[in-house]
Amino acid sequence: MVEFLRNLVSRIEIMPNWEALLTPLIAILATYIAYQQWNTNRLSLKLEMYERRLRVYQEVVKILHLISRDFDPKLDDLMEFRVAVAEADFLFGPDIAQYIREIFSRGLRLNQARFNGEKIPSEEKWLTEQLSIVQGRLVVAEQFRPYLDISK
Repeated sequence: MVEFLRNLVSRIEIMPNWEALLTPLIAILATYIAYQQWNTNRLSLKLEMYERRLRVYQEVVKILHLISRDFDPKLDDLMEFRVAVAEADFLFGPDIAQYIREIFSRGLRLNQARFNGEKIPSEEKWLTEQLSIVQGRLVVAEQFRPYLDISK
C-alpha cells in the first residue's frame, strides 16, 4: 500500500510538469497555423495579381493583332482596349503603362490617318514589330515578362 501511495504521489508531481509544457505547445501550434494562413493568403494574392496581369497582356496582344490585320483600327476597338487595360497603371510599373499608352496613341494615329485617307508606315512598322519574334521570343511578351514570370 505504501508503494501504491508513493507511485500516486510521484504521478501527481509529474502532472503539473505536463500541464506546464502544454501551454507552450499550444502557442507553437497556433503560431504555425497562423504562419500557414499568412502564406496561403500571400500565394492567393500572387495568383490573383498574375491572373489580372495576364488579362491585360492578352488584351494588348489582341489589339496588336487587330491593328496589324489591316492597319485600320476602329475607334470602338481602341476604346474597348482602353477600358480593358485601365487597371494596368495599378498592376504594373510605369514602363508597361507607358507601353500601353504608346500602343493606344499609335493605334489612334492610324485610325485618324485612315479616316483622312493617309498611311503612316512608321506606325504600321512599329506595331508590326511588337508581334515579331526576336531571338525566339515575342517582343510584346518580353515587355511583360518581368511581371508575368511565375518562377519568382
